[in-house]
Amino acid sequence: QVQLVESGGGLVQAGGSLRLSCAASGSIGNIVAMGWYRQALGKQRELVAAISNGGSTSYADSVKGRFTIDRDNAKNTVQLQMNSLKPEDTAVYYCNAVRLQGYGRYNSWGQGTQVTVAS
Repeated sequence: QVQLVESGGGLVQAGGSLRLSCAASGSIGNIVAMGWYRQALGKQRELVAAISNGGSTSYADSVKGRFTIDRDNAKNTVQLQMNSLKPEDTAVYYCNAVRLQGYGRYNSWGQGTQVTVAS
């Protein structure tokens, strides 16, 4: 019941920056956390950054100090500011939302947005 729409991906040179955005709609009142995952070609999907409704954040070691996850005032959108990009950051980036409903926890996923960092 949550729809996630990502934007902001593209092609950048190494050392450049991109800002990804994810807009949530639907049953957004049930969301307890949102985050960003990425999947590079031939590799498994991995967590990049996450943020709870209370503002607690978590980052992969590989992006600490370079990426920042933010939420807007209404907590229905999240952004991922990516600085000092490296070719190793090239991947499809997916927005994720964790929704609490009754006794269950449910994951929602965006369609993914391509980030390519040229060397």
